[in-house]
Amino acid sequence: MSNIAAAIITIGDELLIGQVIDTNSAWIARHLNEQGIDVLRRVAVGDSRDAIVNALNEELAQASLVIITGGLGPTADDITKPLLNEYFGGKMVMDKRVLAHVKNIFSRRNRPFLERNMKQAEVPDVCTTLFNEMGTAPGMWFEKDDKVIVSLPGVPFEMAHIMEREVLPRLEKRFFSDAILHRSIITAGEGESFVAEKLQDMEAALPAHIKLAYLPGAGMVKLRLTGRAADAQMLDKELQAWQMEFAGRLESIVVSLEDIPMEHILGKWLTKNHKTIGLAESCTGGNISHHLTQINGASNYFNGSIVCYQEEIKVKLLGVKLETINNFGVVSEEVVTEMAKGALMALESDYAFAITGWLSAVEGEQVPVGTIWMAVCDKDKIRTKVFHFIYNREMNKVMATSMGMLMIWKFINGKL
Repeated sequence: MSNIAAAIITIGDELLIGQVIDTNSAWIARHLNEQGIDVLRRVAVGDSRDAIVNALNEELAQASLVIITGGLGPTADDITKPLLNEYFGGKMVMDKRVLAHVKNIFSRRNRPFLERNMKQAEVPDVCTTLFNEMGTAPGMWFEKDDKVIVSLPGVPFEMAHIMEREVLPRLEKRFFSDAILHRSIITAGEGESFVAEKLQDMEAALPAHIKLAYLPGAGMVKLRLTGRAADAQMLDKELQAWQMEFAGRLESIVVSLEDIPMEHILGKWLTKNHKTIGLAESCTGGNISHHLTQINGASNYFNGSIVCYQEEIKVKLLGVKLETINNFGVVSEEVVTEMAKGALMALESDYAFAITGWLSAVEGEQVPVGTIWMAVCDKDKIRTKVFHFIYNREMNKVMATSMGMLMIWKFINGKL
C-alpha cells in the first residue's frame, strides 16, 4: 500500500524493567497502518543519551518517519528535548502559547508555578511545536534530509491527542497525494481462523489497491478494508461494495458495519428504539456498567446497575430466594435467572442483564474456575447462557464483559 516506512522509539527505564507496559507504540502503529504507513520496527530504550542517539541513528537509516514517545517531562531524567535540540543543531526558545497554557494549568489547579515548569514551554527553534491541550509537554516535529522525526509525550492520552489533532493530519499532507479510506465489519461469536476460512476466495479476489486486515479482540473479530487511490469518491464506492459483499457472506455473525465499540453499538440501538436497560452484576463488579456509561448520553437508556457481589445483596435487592442459592449454588442458571428478573423489576427497565460466576479459584467451591452464567430478559422472555473461560482473573473479567454485552445485543436483535 505504501512505500513510507516508519519506526517507533519509546523512551523510559520504566519500560525496560516492566514497571510500565508500553501501549503507546501499539496505538501509534495501528493508526499509522490505517493511514497507509508501514511500521518497520518498534524499539524501546532507557533514559540514556547514548541509547536514544544510537536508536535514532539506526532507525533514520531505514525509515522515512520516526516517532518518539517519552522523556519530555520536567524532571532530570527527561532528556529527550535537550537531546533532540542538540541532535538537530538548534537552540532552546520559549514558546509563548505553550507558556500561557502551562501557567493556566497550574493556576486552575492552585499549584505553585516553578522554574522547572517554565522549561516545559521551551522548544528547539528548529522544530514545529505540536500543541498539547491535554498536558504541559508539547510535541515536536523535525525534518531532516527529507525525513520526519516526531517527539511526543509518554503519557498515553496526551500522546494520542497530539497524534490525532496534529501529527496524523500533517503526515497525510506530507506523504500522500492519494486518498486512503477504510471500511469496517465487526463480527462476534467466531474466531479469526473461522472468519478467514469463510472469506478466503473473496479475499483473494480483492484488487491490489484494497487490503483486508483481521483484528481479533475479546470474543470479536474486526475486519478492516483499506483502499488507496487517486479518486476518493470512486474508492469510497468500491470499498462500500466490497464491505457489503463481505458482510453478506458473514451475515449471521455481523454485529456492525461501523468501527465502534460494542457499548456504542448498544447505546445507538437503545437510543433509536427508545428502550432502557438495567444490570445486575456479581462477578464483573460493575465493569459492564462502566463500559455502557462511557458513552455520552448513556443516561437516556441506562437505568442503573446493582452490583450484588454478596449473596445477601442478591437476596435483599434482587429478590433472589435463599433457597435457590442453597439448592443450586450462587453460580447457577437458577440464580442468574432470578437476578435478571429482579433487576428488571427493581430498575424498571425494558431489558435486564445479570451475571454471576467464578473469575478465579475459590476454596471449597465445586464449580470450575471460569464458569460464568449470564441471563438477559424483558417482560416476556428470558435467555440464559453459560460460559467457561480459561484465563486468569483479569482476562476472565474482560471476556465476561465482552460476551455479556454481545449477549445483550443478540437478545435485543432477536438473535438469541
